[in-house]
Amino acid sequence: MTAAATRERILDAATARFATQGIRATSADRVIDDVGVTKVTFYRHFRSKSDLVVAYLQRQAEGESGWMRSERRAGDPRATLHALATGIGAASCSPGFRGCPFINAAAEFPDADDPVRAVVTAHREWMRGQFAEIAAEAGIPDSAAAATRLMLLRDGAMVNGYLADPATIADALDAAFAAVLDAG
Repeated sequence: MTAAATRERILDAATARFATQGIRATSADRVIDDVGVTKVTFYRHFRSKSDLVVAYLQRQAEGESGWMRSERRAGDPRATLHALATGIGAASCSPGFRGCPFINAAAEFPDADDPVRAVVTAHREWMRGQFAEIAAEAGIPDSAAAATRLMLLRDGAMVNGYLADPATIADALDAAFAAVLDAG
């Protein structure tokens, strides 16, 4: 097996564990056992568990960023927000969903100077920027304030989603997103 494939297997195992058990509750030894590699192999790819968590979050950020870009509807901010609301509703109500990996990581790593928090902050700033672009496209003068409101709604849906029906969350989020645009 190639080094890249081994690294991916380690990340896959960590992703599964982090999603179901949390980051702090998942030891590097548990991931090593899941993958069936030696500690030397693990530490050749990730110098520390913190490096593994950073790589996990970077992978999550790439996936979420790609998804958000694919949902953009050029020239139609309402359609973009509708598509995002539908996707967030489906994801947050899917079986096994345990919350937004970035919100969860921020809760588990409260130190703002931690490398894990740096990844969380960078991704959330990128996402807020996407929401600001959508708000600007809708003609909202204070697109930064609208982006903050849209982020709060997204976060609330992600937290509430696994407690509710997917259609209810998607519809409520879609209506709330529209209200932000309407309020301008």
